[in-house]
Amino acid sequence: MHDSPGGRRTRRVPARPLHGRTAVVTGAARGVGEALARSLSQAGMRVALLGREKATLLTTAESLRGPSICVECDVTDRAALAQAARRVAAEFGPADVVVANAGIAVSGPFGHTSAELWQRVIDVNLIGSANTARAFLPQLTATRGYLLQIASTAAFGAAPMMSAYCASKAGAESFALALRGEVEPDGVQVGIAYLHWTGTDMLTGIDDHPVLEALRRNQPRPARRVHSPDQVAQWLTRGIVRRTPHIYAPPWLRWCQPLRPLFPVLVARATRRELQARPSEEMSSPGEVLGAGGIADWTSYRATHPTPPPGR
Repeated sequence: MHDSPGGRRTRRVPARPLHGRTAVVTGAARGVGEALARSLSQAGMRVALLGREKATLLTTAESLRGPSICVECDVTDRAALAQAARRVAAEFGPADVVVANAGIAVSGPFGHTSAELWQRVIDVNLIGSANTARAFLPQLTATRGYLLQIASTAAFGAAPMMSAYCASKAGAESFALALRGEVEPDGVQVGIAYLHWTGTDMLTGIDDHPVLEALRRNQPRPARRVHSPDQVAQWLTRGIVRRTPHIYAPPWLRWCQPLRPLFPVLVARATRRELQARPSEEMSSPGEVLGAGGIADWTSYRATHPTPPPGR
């Protein structure tokens, strides 16, 4: 403790509070996960990178400043996550920070998106986050650590043509809020990060997706800005250092929380006209996976899961 200029007693923050500690990042092969792994490594952390694409994970690991390990792992596979947790503990010691970042997205009408693909989004984004927490919670309890759930402004207002993604992100937010109350007495803190437009491969070709394009076009100019993964990673790292309950990327999103009851109406108004103007054949096209990371996950999943009979 030390005296501030105003005479108040404040807690001294270590110059490098993350140095020498262990972080686990899921979905670390691309986008925000990759950028966050780099940022945490620069802060002095040992980083375990978990993801589906082994070659891409290794490339990310080579760019890190400090020690790292790569674990090819599907977050929907509880046994694989348990094995990953054992490896992290054996090589780096128990995790101090775990970031549930793995996620995929599908764009398209619910009625024309295969049930299996819709389910996959829920399994990765929601169930995968719960599986990650379950696998690493004993380690976080031992270190009195910090679990960060990556959510989205998709949890603020559900958008048509993005039903699986919005449902999964709203569910992940609710899961993290519920878990926070359970683990806080054990010294574990749970944070939720709300990401807005972020320049990952999920947004590639955004103008070809009517709802995403309409939502962005109808937002105030500052809210339309697409932030780089590196910038978002800096905001996330700052929140991890402070063990912040809510991280907003960009920071001004915090002022949107009181307005959340209005967002479903605003989203519906912004998208209704756009959807009505679309040709009927375009609105009956099948749902498609967004981004290279999501495509890689879906391709890998389909290679190991036979197509179910119709109606199942």
